[in-house]
Amino acid sequence: MEPNEEGLAFYDRVFDELAKYDIEPLVTIAHYETPLHLIKKYGGWKNRKLIEFFDRYVEAIYTRYQDKVKYWLTFNEINGTTHIPLLGLGFSPENQDTRLQESYQGLHHQFVASARAVQKGHEIIPDSQIGCMKIYAPVYSIDSDPKNVMHARKESDLFNFFYSDVQVRGEYPYFIDRYFKENNISITMEDGDLETIKNGTADFISFSYYMSRTDKKENSADDIGRGNLISGVKNPFLEASDWGWEIDPVGLRIALNELYGRYQKPLMVVENGLGAYDKVEEDGTIQDDYRIDYLREHIRQMGEAVKDGVDLIGYTSWGCIDLVSASTGQYSKRYGFIYVDKHDDGSGTMERKKKKSFNWYKKVIETNGRNLV
Repeated sequence: MEPNEEGLAFYDRVFDELAKYDIEPLVTIAHYETPLHLIKKYGGWKNRKLIEFFDRYVEAIYTRYQDKVKYWLTFNEINGTTHIPLLGLGFSPENQDTRLQESYQGLHHQFVASARAVQKGHEIIPDSQIGCMKIYAPVYSIDSDPKNVMHARKESDLFNFFYSDVQVRGEYPYFIDRYFKENNISITMEDGDLETIKNGTADFISFSYYMSRTDKKENSADDIGRGNLISGVKNPFLEASDWGWEIDPVGLRIALNELYGRYQKPLMVVENGLGAYDKVEEDGTIQDDYRIDYLREHIRQMGEAVKDGVDLIGYTSWGCIDLVSASTGQYSKRYGFIYVDKHDDGSGTMERKKKKSFNWYKKVIETNGRNLV
């Protein structure tokens, strides 16, 4: 089967348009969109056959866009796969008893595919930079009780560091063996897999940052934070968004320092934003000062991280235009600088309007973050 020329030509036009305005494209190769045919016929990433298909895919796009794209990410939010396998791995677990086994096996296949994609990218595009991408959420202990501190440490290791240890250090970390043993997980590997992973490490680390996480070893339903994307208990020092996601700008500085301290690799924040209810005023404006405040404080904390010595090479907010929220399936959970007249019941004209944050962020970009007023 040959690549779809119409689809490839569409992205030629996208990249050519970006080039007109000196915009450097950053392309995620796989962003929660395993082809339906591969899900139905092969069972998604549980099936090792998908490594071969991914090889053909990356070779096609690297070859086509080698003169237009230098920055690539392999798999979007790869550490979200074990939480929601359907999004990242292209399958629904047969049952809860097999979920972890199936998920980590599929994840291993993605690790191999990602490493091969890094190697192939360097071969076809010698000056390319190919990164990994994950969700990052610092994990705080609810208090100084050593049991809770140790619990927070283990949760952070598993969620924040396991995946990047494999993709950046090129090996499965020491702590994962116990986790696999205690959860009856056995990864089937082929000869050469670990060597491939070792030889295909990421050039830089990118991540999404929306919130931190506070946790303790034992908690009740009443302790759990109302809307946090990742489980945890309520942090009494943080305010929350309309959807209950706790807002923690300093947590972004912590995340940047934790990642850079562990890996000494360039970092890029590729998702960060506020999902909120936006109201169109009678004069047609959208006064989203809350979004400006959110972004301003997070950008300030990135500046502090740079002063700390972190090698931060880029930032892209989520997102530039309203779209359906992946976490809730709602139109009403809006992230963009551009308002789209579309609503949860499917109604709307699709008319687009600039929010107040649009021109504010335009100035931020023009000044590379120096003007945040």
